[in-house]
Amino acid sequence: MNIEEFREYCLSKKGVTESFPFDDKALVFKVMGKMFALTGIDSIPTTANLKCDPELALELREEYDGLIVPGYHMSKKHWNTVEIEGNLPQELIIELIDHSYNLVVKGLTKKLQAELQNLNGHSDL
Repeated sequence: MNIEEFREYCLSKKGVTESFPFDDKALVFKVMGKMFALTGIDSIPTTANLKCDPELALELREEYDGLIVPGYHMSKKHWNTVEIEGNLPQELIIELIDHSYNLVVKGLTKKLQAELQNLNGHSDL
């Protein structure tokens, strides 16, 4: 998965926006104002930070040693840095994006969850 495919998939999710809140290199994807993915637009290899359940994060880091590592500049417990352009199956990357998105949506207030449900488009919940 290249960075443009990653970007397009993230933006296809309901309620998602993209921005550069930190600098002109770190592209952030948010659902209802809460970050679920971050990627460096010129990082080599291309990586993304994705939120992850802490137990699953440890399992993934062990199974995909070097390709999935603790989140760079993020909470190491709740975030992984995932190599998106390389040796990981695209299906796994999509699952990890979905997992991150769903974790963030579950953490939204009931009001924001209701607003998300009422947005036009498909629902991933």
